[in-house]
This record gives sequence, structure tokens and C-alpha cells, in this order.
Amino acid sequence: MNIIVIYNSQTGFTKRYAEWIAEETEADCLALSAAKKKDLTAYEAIIFGSWACAGGISKINWFKSNIDKWADKKLVAFCVGGSPIDNPAIETSLKQNFNEHEQKKVKAFYCPGGFNYEKMSAPSKLMMKMFIKTLKAKKDKTEEEQIMIKMISSSYDISNKKYIEPILQYLKK
Repeated sequence: MNIIVIYNSQTGFTKRYAEWIAEETEADCLALSAAKKKDLTAYEAIIFGSWACAGGISKINWFKSNIDKWADKKLVAFCVGGSPIDNPAIETSLKQNFNEHEQKKVKAFYCPGGFNYEKMSAPSKLMMKMFIKTLKAKKDKTEEEQIMIKMISSSYDISNKKYIEPILQYLKK
């Protein structure tokens, strides 16, 4: 199968997953900026990966705007975020990014990444600092919120190649 993996990465986690997927599937792998200039008609499968931002997938609108044009292709979207894979909110967040029509055409996956404050853009760092400050100030924090504060207060990496396995299995179907 002729596959392309297109990624949008802010701090490197999504790029790492895109490269792992491309390596395992012998796919072409391009940053979104380069892929926008490329003719994708020859590909049988198009995989788009980007990072999670407040429940959304960054730059997903580019991918979504092409779904109908790519009706004859296998379409995959993956999102990389700082939450562990077992976070129950992930499935809901993934679905929110696609309407009912799009969900029938695109298979969405989540891959845990982490936070790398050293590589984050200034606006993203500021947004995270404000979010942490708001969480810390909250009275009667849940156990989940207390864990989240500990996790996102500094850089960490929970990415692992094993998390691409569901994507690889889907492509083999």
C-alpha cells in the first residue's frame, strides 16, 4: 500500500510518532507545510497527525477540508497529547474533532506524548502556566486534577512506539 504520513508537530512528539509509523509502513513522511504543496492523489492511505490543544487537534481543518476529495483513500488521523492512554476523556475528545459524516470516513487514534516546555511556543507556555495556576487555585480538587497538576507542571515524555500498534493494525485491514 502506498502511504503518506503528514504531521504537524510543535515540540517533537508528533514528529516522532509520524516517523515511527512511516518507518513501520515504509511510507513517505512529510511535515504539513511540505505536504500542502504535494499532489497526494497517488497515495492509497493518508495519515495525518498533530498535537492536542484544549481538546482539539491542531491544524485538523486542513485534513478535514480534503476528506471528500480523498473518498477513495484510507484516512487516518492521530492526535498526540500529554494524557496517559487510559484517560477516559480521550475518546470523547477525538470524536469532537469530526462530525458524523467525517467519522465514517476517518479512523482516529490517540498517542500519548508529553510536554516539552523548552520547545513550546511562548503563547503555548503562557496558556499552560495559566491553566496550571487556575487548577492549583481551585478548591476541592479531584484526584485526577491533583495528578494533572503534578504531570503538567514540568516537562515529561511518555511516548512509546507501542502506541502506534493500533494504527498499524488498522492499515493492515
